Amino acid sequence: MLHLRVITPPDRTDKVVELLERGTGVTNVVLLPSAARRPPGDVVLADVAREAADDLIADLKNLGLADDGSIALEDIAVSISRGAVEAEEKAPGEGDDAVIWDQLAQKVVADSRGTWAFLAFLAIATQIAAIGVLIPSQILIVGAMVLGPEFGAVSAICFGLLTVRWALVGTAVRTLLAGFATAVAVTFACAFVSRGLGWVEPDMLRHNDEVHFIVMPDRWSFIVALLAGAAGVLSVTAGKSSALVGVFISVTTVPAAGYMAVALALGRWPEVGGSALQLVVNIAGMVVAGTATLLVQRGLWRRYGPRLPATRA
Repeated sequence: MLHLRVITPPDRTDKVVELLERGTGVTNVVLLPSAARRPPGDVVLADVAREAADDLIADLKNLGLADDGSIALEDIAVSISRGAVEAEEKAPGEGDDAVIWDQLAQKVVADSRGTWAFLAFLAIATQIAAIGVLIPSQILIVGAMVLGPEFGAVSAICFGLLTVRWALVGTAVRTLLAGFATAVAVTFACAFVSRGLGWVEPDMLRHNDEVHFIVMPDRWSFIVALLAGAAGVLSVTAGKSSALVGVFISVTTVPAAGYMAVALALGRWPEVGGSALQLVVNIAGMVVAGTATLLVQRGLWRRYGPRLPATRA
C-alpha cells in the first residue's frame, strides 16, 4: 500500500474526494478542510494500492493539482486494516507488476545527475576494484561492484530512450562519462604513485588469472549485461533494492574501470583496450535490456491493467 497526500484548492476538493471515494484500490480517505498553508487549500489523505496509483495520479494531475496544489506518495511499511486488504484485492493486477511512472521519472532524473557523492562513490569503488586486480582478490572486486552507483545513470538512459527525453539521456550519458573518467583518473594517479614507491610492479598483472576475465569480453559478457539490465530495471520499478544488489554484482563495469586505470599506470596497453571494451559492452547491454524491459512493462500494463472505474466516471 501507498499513502497519498493531496493538497487541493477548495473549489476542487469535492472532485478529489469523489475521485478517491469511488476509486478502486483506495481506502482510508480523510479530509482536512483548510489545513494547508503553503500552498493554501484543503488536505486529503488516502491509502492506495500500488497497482491503482498510476491511474489515480494521472486523474489528479488532470484536475490541475500539480500546478495549483500538491500530490505526494510514500510507501506504507505496515498497514493493519481490513479496508486496505480489500482495496488491494479489488485493484487490478499485482503491486509488484505495477509501474508508477511519475515516481520512476523523479527517481531517474535524480539518479542522472553527477553529484559529488556519485563521483566519490564511483572513485572509491574503482580504487577498491584496482586493488582487487593487483592482489588479486575476487572478494574486493565483488565489494567494489556492490559499491558502484552507476546503474542509476544507466536506468535514466533507459527511461529517457523510452520516453524520448533526449535531455535526460544526455545528462545521464555525461554523468557516466564524467564519473568513469574521474574514477579512472584518480585510480590511475594512485597506481602511478604506488608504482613510483615500488608498491606496484608490472609483473602483478601477469599472474592474476583469477581476475583476467575482466579484460576478456565475449558473448557471455554481453548476455550477462542484458540479463542484469533487465533485472535492474525490474528491481527499480518494483522497489526491490535487494535484487538491485545482485545486479551490481553481475556486471563488471567498476572492475573494468579499475583494471583500466592500473593497466594505464603500468603501461599494459592490451589490458587497457580489453578492460575499456568490457566496460562499453556491459553498459551497452544494460541499456538495451533496460529499455526493452521498460517497453514491455508499459505495453503489458496498458493491455492487462485496465483503467479503474473511478477514472472512467
